[in-house]
Amino acid sequence: MTPIALLPWSEIRVVLLDMDGTMLDLHFDDVFFRRTVPEAYARKHGIGFERAREIVLTAYQEHRGTLAWYDLDHWSARLGLDIPLLKEEVAHLIRVHPHVLPFLERVRASGRPIHLVTNAHAHSLGMKLARTPIGPYLTSAITSHEVGWAKEQLPFWPLLAQRLGFDPGATVLVDDSEPVLEAASRFGIAHLRQVVNPSSGAPPNPVGRFPAVMDFRDLGLPNGCSRRE
Repeated sequence: MTPIALLPWSEIRVVLLDMDGTMLDLHFDDVFFRRTVPEAYARKHGIGFERAREIVLTAYQEHRGTLAWYDLDHWSARLGLDIPLLKEEVAHLIRVHPHVLPFLERVRASGRPIHLVTNAHAHSLGMKLARTPIGPYLTSAITSHEVGWAKEQLPFWPLLAQRLGFDPGATVLVDDSEPVLEAASRFGIAHLRQVVNPSSGAPPNPVGRFPAVMDFRDLGLPNGCSRRE
């Protein structure tokens, strides 16, 4: 792990936060897309789990990094399954990562807006906001489906900046996806942090070019607060 680089809070006016894998444990999504959906597909078509998993994962890869990859309606139609309904089977796995809520509380108390910026479909966003306590801390919650581009795609970022009216040089983005951070960097967002421990059910990801965050204490806190407070 590279040394932790605390955020220069005196330079930051706007906070952009991803949802899945960043504020919320990605274990829910991993289990759902890699186990629950293939199991349902296997039942529907009367085939073995491994064959169903191969078909489903291959279908996912065809659209990776695009809006369709995150679109539950697309996958319901493509796979012939009620994807939103299936999510209820594992909804008990939806959890907030440790130390997220104290961070949100302190940032909001500092007066900085917090915008949730996610690739998740509107149904997933609503489901997760209903099952976690993060919603009251958010200034807004925006999905890439509203913007018209996935966060990995460069056009997403100027459209988001236009919508929210933020200065990229005074903005921080925290996300677990390196391709998303790469696109944000190309746009000019100055402060970028990568969550490298997105899922409690998997080992941390390798550290890439962006400063790594194991948990939200590694971001520091505004107003001169201690990182481990």
